[in-house]
Amino acid sequence: MAKKRRRKKADEMSFLEHLEELRWHLIRSTIVIFLMAIVAFVFHNFIFDNIILAPKSAGFFTNRLLCRLGDLVHVSKLCINTKPLEIININMAGQFTTHIMVSLIVGLIAGFPYVFFEFWKFMKPALYENEKKYARGSVFYSSLLFFLGVLFGYYIIAPLSINFLGSYSVSGQIINRINLRSYISTVTTVTLAGGITFELPVLVYFLTKAGLVTPDFLKRYRKHAIVIILILAAIITPPDIFSQILVFIPLVVLYEVSILISKKIKRQQDAAFEEKGYGKSESTQEEAEVSAQDQESSEAETAPEREQTSEKYTPEEGSASGAEQTGEGKTPDEPEDSEGDDQPEKSV
Repeated sequence: MAKKRRRKKADEMSFLEHLEELRWHLIRSTIVIFLMAIVAFVFHNFIFDNIILAPKSAGFFTNRLLCRLGDLVHVSKLCINTKPLEIININMAGQFTTHIMVSLIVGLIAGFPYVFFEFWKFMKPALYENEKKYARGSVFYSSLLFFLGVLFGYYIIAPLSINFLGSYSVSGQIINRINLRSYISTVTTVTLAGGITFELPVLVYFLTKAGLVTPDFLKRYRKHAIVIILILAAIITPPDIFSQILVFIPLVVLYEVSILISKKIKRQQDAAFEEKGYGKSESTQEEAEVSAQDQESSEAETAPEREQTSEKYTPEEGSASGAEQTGEGKTPDEPEDSEGDDQPEKSV
């Protein structure tokens, strides 16, 4: 009953009541993550042998695919992870703590749809009916993008990173024996980074809803976004062109998809405001500012032309002023004549 009352009076809830509602959403999300982590903890043999440690073997799907591609184009360097990678543990409780950490990460990945569902339930009462209608399927699409990003990071970025970092050597006298914690950290970092990065369209969706981002803003700063994507691709991939291109292309596609999503949301907002008789939404103010800036820039460009035209007319103005001066010069002669008239005539 208390939940129903809070839902009915969502607009009348105080700040503390909103925090209480958010707390319960977080508690339920945490419980689901821990339940998934317990399942992952139990099936640790399958998770470690077939998932976590698989990208370092030559029989991994991506490694076999790249080797076949290398044979077709006669490029032997495409065959990656052909040498066995030796992983060691140097801490007494290293394997146990790694087991717990991996279980929690798997629980977070597996429970992501429910966590986002709880987040959506918290945000839903603040939306209008038409916004709820347009936002249907957001949990499904967000989960789909997240899992696509996780698969992209696991099947594309992880094998390339393991091959480069595991085989890199500064001297033939040094043997690479990778620490277990270092290997797990590399695989989980690139995997989660891929899942979070693929959530860019969802982030743009909510920012456009809040009026913080417009499609014109995304178009105007497309070049800056491409530079940022290149930097991000260089950070999460090994320092080679092939890996960076593999990461760069999907991210650019996601950015273009985000622009299309922002356009669609803006049209829906404008249509909803026009139906209510409020005119266009507040997101169009930025477009008005941009047009005003363009007008000011055009005026600034035409200003030198105006100055040149004004300089052209200065000789005429000078002649006019000279004529005025000559006209004014005649006036003193008149008093001289008058003064001559006033002088007494000399007697002969």
